[in-house]
Amino acid sequence: MTKTAIEWTEHTWNPVTGCDKVSPGCDNCYAERMAARLQAMGSARYANGFQLTLHEDKVSEPLRWSKPRLVFVNSMSDLFHPDVPDRFIDDVFAVMTQASRHTFQVLTKRPQRAAKLLAGQTVAKNIWLGTSIETDAYTFRANHLRSIDVQVRFLSCEPLLGPLPSLNLDGISWVIVGGESGPCHRPVESHWVRHVRDMSVDAHIAFFFKQWGGHTPKAGGRTLDGREWTEWPASTPAPAESA
Repeated sequence: MTKTAIEWTEHTWNPVTGCDKVSPGCDNCYAERMAARLQAMGSARYANGFQLTLHEDKVSEPLRWSKPRLVFVNSMSDLFHPDVPDRFIDDVFAVMTQASRHTFQVLTKRPQRAAKLLAGQTVAKNIWLGTSIETDAYTFRANHLRSIDVQVRFLSCEPLLGPLPSLNLDGISWVIVGGESGPCHRPVESHWVRHVRDMSVDAHIAFFFKQWGGHTPKAGGRTLDGREWTEWPASTPAPAESA
């Protein structure tokens, strides 16, 4: 477990590291850059760089955390990557379910596989499932997410790379929007952000504006129309710093 500066969570937990690019939002992957740095520093966890790697010894880790935490699962990978065995995913979900004092945020760009593996199951209330939508071509991911029986479904529209006219927020509890950051960041247009914000407000869905982006994550700030939007799904814990 690692304390993180990501505004919409508290900690990260990576039983899997490494991934492959599947859509435009992956082009400037921060996790790939970080993995390269950690490999260069000699980190044993990243001896394989950004190749998919399972860390069996990390799976049971949440059971040892006594204080309740808000945890982003696999910030350095995707739990539903096709090369992660079904058995491993089942083990991760079993631990998250057992560690009910914590809230786990599972974000994937592969909700089709999540829907297939979780079909007919009711996901434990302390587990949130989300998918990434960076352009209108990927709004279909929300349809797969909607098919899963889970209390909190969320969307990460980050990096937001275009308008989302086809976005359907039915069944969604939380929407995160953010511009891209890093040395090759692509710009975000304010009207793209406002459209998603207005849809969320009209539908009474919690809206979280993470950043405008730029060379660094904090370069453009977080203010949208005179305020910071830091909303959370109803009746769920926010990080201690934002509670």
